[in-house]
Amino acid sequence: MRKMFPKTHITIAAAATVVVTAAILMSPSADVEAKRMSYALDLEEGKVSGQGKVRQSASEETGSAATKEQSPTENGAPLQAKTEEPAQPVVPSAPKLHWQTFDIKSGDTLSSLFKEAGFNDGIMLTVIHGEGEADKLQRLYAGETIRFATSDGGSLEAIELQRSLLESLKIEKNEDGFSGQTVVREPEARPAFASGVIDGSLYLAAREAGLNDRLTMKLAGIFGWAVDFVYDVRKGDRFEVVYEELYLDGEKFDTGRILSARFLNQGEENVALLYTDSHGDSDYYSPDGKSMRKAFLRTPINARVSSPFNLQRRHPVLDVVRPHEGTDYGAPPGTPIKAAGTGRVRFAGWKGGYGRTVVLQHGDNISTLYAHMSRLGKGIKNGTRVKQGETIGYVGSSGMVTGPHLHYEFRVNGSPRNSRKVKLPDAKPVPASEMARFKGATEQRLAQFDVFRDSQKQLVLARGE
Repeated sequence: MRKMFPKTHITIAAAATVVVTAAILMSPSADVEAKRMSYALDLEEGKVSGQGKVRQSASEETGSAATKEQSPTENGAPLQAKTEEPAQPVVPSAPKLHWQTFDIKSGDTLSSLFKEAGFNDGIMLTVIHGEGEADKLQRLYAGETIRFATSDGGSLEAIELQRSLLESLKIEKNEDGFSGQTVVREPEARPAFASGVIDGSLYLAAREAGLNDRLTMKLAGIFGWAVDFVYDVRKGDRFEVVYEELYLDGEKFDTGRILSARFLNQGEENVALLYTDSHGDSDYYSPDGKSMRKAFLRTPINARVSSPFNLQRRHPVLDVVRPHEGTDYGAPPGTPIKAAGTGRVRFAGWKGGYGRTVVLQHGDNISTLYAHMSRLGKGIKNGTRVKQGETIGYVGSSGMVTGPHLHYEFRVNGSPRNSRKVKLPDAKPVPASEMARFKGATEQRLAQFDVFRDSQKQLVLARGE
């Protein structure tokens, strides 16, 4: 055999055997199906040739850098290793809920609503004794809507009490029972503009301008300290208002605050701007920072004057000349009477011919009297402190009277004054420490006001009106 093969060939074969053996020892085990290399042994030429053919296992198809370097090529370009996407976790779908909706009517109770939805009082108690605000479900009002959600198996999973478009009470089942929370949605406020000229009354002119009753009353309240809307308004008086329109899910559903307003009364201009101070308190001020409010309301009730202040008046019952030291306002029984100013109740009870009466003391020198009430306001008694605008009683006909009305007196140092003519002290203006902030905020209000007015004028010109 040795004669048939030259020594050189034997040496080459031995070397090739060493190389192949080394390659096998250095290669990964069969468990991972790694790269397997084949070598051709040419004993005639005395050469060893090798081809780097690669087969990657599924476990390596994500590919390391070393593996990619030995990847085969196709048309001169390396083949891309295939990558398997990792398996995504399976998320269980939420259980399907079935809802029952009930409009709450007068006389409905929580127990009756639960029974109508198919649940007993035991489940109801479990709900209202739950966590968070679940107990608020007990306070129901006619006009609200309640919904019950059940699973396919019929168990109670959730309850929603819709109190208004913006507020709802949501109660959901959890591992420990039920838990509730109040959800309040914030509407989007967009500025809007309205203007009008008074021909008959502010109410009619405001309605024609597109203002609702609430905004009209607010407008009258803002200027109520400067203008008597019963007697001072004249034909030709004008008003302009920038106010908020409230939107929910892109649809208008209500109106909000008045942002700025101008009222031209008998040639005298009054401008009111809403300002929120650094403490979060909001009020209306003139452009120079004076409060639109006075320390006292001009009238404590929205009603007509049935008998004015007159120190020479003849008494309608006694038929003798007796000074009428106050102003009478005729109004239906039960009409609320407001405190003209902040003060303390000096007297509350029966006061001879005045009938049921409240006397308020405002500081050291001013007092106000409200007589002939049908009843006193809640909590009104001697020593009680009241705020301006708070209801202190209701119109009646107690005492020496011919019909239901409010008799109102305004006294300075004990002397009667005509409440409709007396100069009322101003409320506190914007403090000096807030003036820079106030100017910055109100300049924007005035600019917004002017932009709307100019836009409306252009619209009128475009229409040729």
